[in-house]
Amino acid sequence: MLLAHWLSLDCARLVGVQDPPNKRLTAAERAALIRRAQVWKATDVAAMDIKAGPRLEGAFAPGETVTCDYVQERFSGKTPKFACAITQGDKVKVRYGRENGEVYAGVAATRLLWTLGFGADALYPVHVVCRGCPAGLATEGKIEPGQVVFDVAAIERKLPGADLETRGGGQGWAWTELDLVNERAGGPPLEQRDALKLIAVFLQHTDNKPEQQRLICLDPTLEHGAAGCLEPFMLIHDLGLTFGRANLLNRQSVGSVNLENWAKTPIWQDRERCMANLSQSQTGTLSDPVISEGGRKFLANLLSQLSDRQLQDLFEVARFPERTLSEGIGGWPVPAWVEAFKQKRDDITGTICH
Repeated sequence: MLLAHWLSLDCARLVGVQDPPNKRLTAAERAALIRRAQVWKATDVAAMDIKAGPRLEGAFAPGETVTCDYVQERFSGKTPKFACAITQGDKVKVRYGRENGEVYAGVAATRLLWTLGFGADALYPVHVVCRGCPAGLATEGKIEPGQVVFDVAAIERKLPGADLETRGGGQGWAWTELDLVNERAGGPPLEQRDALKLIAVFLQHTDNKPEQQRLICLDPTLEHGAAGCLEPFMLIHDLGLTFGRANLLNRQSVGSVNLENWAKTPIWQDRERCMANLSQSQTGTLSDPVISEGGRKFLANLLSQLSDRQLQDLFEVARFPERTLSEGIGGWPVPAWVEAFKQKRDDITGTICH
């Protein structure tokens, strides 16, 4: 039942989903939803097509060329991005730039979580032809008559569902709030919550402030109102600063698609205590979490189902070899990324938490 529902989300339409007016929650209502919010849905890991990615309506094939019209809109964050309308009712967020690690990391990290059954928004690696783009953006693209072409870009599609916000305007969730989830209230067991923490460590998800996570209702209509949501769900939203090393200032050159840093950063801070290794960032709410044996085994089982072909697809579709850093390093080949992934996986499967 859970598997069927989870996979059915891939057929739901993301474009144009509107939040109903009764979506805002009181603090008490939000706390009640978090107590029973899920974090994982079963998937057939070995059968997941990482290269194609989530086949949502509005999905894009790897390397597809997307033509759209520039929309003036301000986004938070410092990395290059802009809004663009593919059709009148389909406005998308475009991340771009050959030196922008989020374009690469976001694709790989979201597809890994999607494959394993953890919630994630979809990010599709594409080429973008932007009509009416400001000349200032052309430093990262090729100018053509009336348009700018971005060779390295990614378009985001959100996981179907209504974002749940408090009446004060707050949204997202802090990692400390996972401890409020209660299995007796209908929430997931500790092993699933700890597995989510451990995959964040595996990825070195450094910028883990509340805004980078989403609390949603998997029923986007909110038929019973926000407080009556039947399927609250907690997922990681922004995974652009991953596959590097977590760091205090969330520096992209350190924390986003840097193989040297990712490969040499161990999974465990203290193996005997099963304290995982994730350095505190100035924005983060998760650092060096202690993982239960159930959580370790849960994630180890999921990771062990990934084939070498899937791992190759993961880094190829995300275009990791094209990632360059301002220091003049980068361009690490796919086999090197696969080897680093497998070593980290072995570090999880080969440990026993006491």
